Amino acid sequence: MTSKVTHMADVILNQLKSREKEMVDFLGKLVSLESPSRNPKSQYQILKFIGKALGELGFYTLHVPGKETGGFLYARPKSSDKTKALQLMIGHCDTVWEMNTLKNMPLTRDGETMKGPGIYDMKAGLTQIIFALKAIDELKLTMPLTPVILINSDEEIGSKESRKAIERLAKVCERAYVMEPPLGLTGKLKTARKGLGRFTITVKGKAAHAGLDPQKGASAIVELSHQVQHLYAMNDFDKGITVNVGMIEGGVSPNVIAPESKAVVDVRVLNKKDGEQITKQILALKPTLPEVEVHIEGGIGRPPMEHTAGNRMLWKLAKAKGALLGLELEEATAGGGSDGNTTSLYTATLDGLGTTGDGAHAQHEHILLNEFPIRTALLTLLMLAEAGDN
Repeated sequence: MTSKVTHMADVILNQLKSREKEMVDFLGKLVSLESPSRNPKSQYQILKFIGKALGELGFYTLHVPGKETGGFLYARPKSSDKTKALQLMIGHCDTVWEMNTLKNMPLTRDGETMKGPGIYDMKAGLTQIIFALKAIDELKLTMPLTPVILINSDEEIGSKESRKAIERLAKVCERAYVMEPPLGLTGKLKTARKGLGRFTITVKGKAAHAGLDPQKGASAIVELSHQVQHLYAMNDFDKGITVNVGMIEGGVSPNVIAPESKAVVDVRVLNKKDGEQITKQILALKPTLPEVEVHIEGGIGRPPMEHTAGNRMLWKLAKAKGALLGLELEEATAGGGSDGNTTSLYTATLDGLGTTGDGAHAQHEHILLNEFPIRTALLTLLMLAEAGDN
């Protein structure tokens, strides 16, 4: 039995290697279709391109436009066994890069390294979905679970418009595979993620002339400086809790006691309990000076992806499937959030199944092409796994 399973892994990998040029060409097309999060027109083009590829594989596709974004693409097989459980493949087509970034950051290939905006985060992952399905189709294999696919266009800005659709699908799926890039050049899969919170603190003070009547004023900036110190004291690096005041603004003129100031705070936590505790602490902040008001808005927008029993099962499954391909997979906790944070609340989730590389959101963004077929083969084996298989 073991030799048969190993043989099938080899067959799948060889099939994908034979399609490597086609995979690279497809990925190049995705990168050339620049798709910044806040440009809906650009999103329509890339979602149409991906939808066409899925349609050719026998999938029904539906593009649901967003109000402020390009919306999302939903896909499922046109014909399937209704009694089968579902498995979700999820990715995003939006990038942090503005239109015309390719002029100064062109798509290039140097040996086994391919560079370009959005290639690592996460257009390689989108390509893997297409070619894993192609391999399954061409080899006439049968997936025990019916695949459903969601590709959104607002992940980089918090998935506000697509989150409800992600939640609905996660609730009815047996498992979810998130095609975000793996962590680091060793390609660690992401089995946990920090939760992400965002808070805005607005201080209302009282204006006065800084030279003539400073005592008649109440500085919103001075008050905010006290609040920043309170926030910094909430950091607990040993527990993975970070509270970062990343933006500050305030005042109207150097010679006026500031009547208003504002700070935007980023919070990261490893578990739900810490998120609730930090939220209570921040919302409970009170003024330290007389005649000022402190107003606080926000909360934990993306809850943590924790080490649930289902998530651990999928990690063990991936480790076993990786071994069939000669991969010695490692796991890691990511400091940033993804849609895996959402799916993990409702179903077993494995994140970081994209292609190994580096430079997400950075000028040196790239993937390692020698990892492209083998990471796609890993996804293929995971899609072919029985429900509950580990």
